[in-house]
Amino acid sequence: MFAFRLSVLLPFFFLLITTVNALHFYLDANEKRCFVEELPSDTVVEGHYRALEWSDGTQQYILNEELGIIVEVEEMETSHVVTKTRGPSDGRFTFTSHEAGDHSICISTNYTSWWSSTHIKLYLDIVVGSTKPDIESDRTHIGELSSKLRDLNQKLDEIRREQQYQREREADFRNLSENTNSKAVWYSVLQIGVLIATCTWQLRHLKRFFADKR
Repeated sequence: MFAFRLSVLLPFFFLLITTVNALHFYLDANEKRCFVEELPSDTVVEGHYRALEWSDGTQQYILNEELGIIVEVEEMETSHVVTKTRGPSDGRFTFTSHEAGDHSICISTNYTSWWSSTHIKLYLDIVVGSTKPDIESDRTHIGELSSKLRDLNQKLDEIRREQQYQREREADFRNLSENTNSKAVWYSVLQIGVLIATCTWQLRHLKRFFADKR
């Protein structure tokens, strides 16, 4: 079994693994090839592999549907098996790191015979994703945002009610002012009428008084 540290021994291929499209290597049918990757906790890792088997008849690597690929991921510090899957010759695997540290990613075939001389050419594409989202933290954050939005809506409703109340008060004050102005105008007209009537009566009285004196 061969092991390589992706972040140290093969920086050319795995330093920014998300940009690698066609890394490939060779292994025998009964061989297990392992890689070591240092991962932070709660990190999603996705892999895609495609295994081709050497054919003596065609003298080339071909896709064999009977060929199966076993992927086993283990935390090296605790020897905890994160995942172990068996898939077809062209498949995918996904796992999430539970603890930060070195993880061994081992790939082997379903051929168990030590006398098998089959050679495998395997294409491997590994994508180390971002940290797994904290759902509980997101829910708490969403809850806080919802509470703030409710408070904001309540304040907006209070502002709208206050504006409506002010508009109603302005309308009442305007009506009262117009009514008061109207009464003041009629009162002035009445005063003028009384004054004119008084002046007319006095003039007549004086005219009659002087006429009697003659």
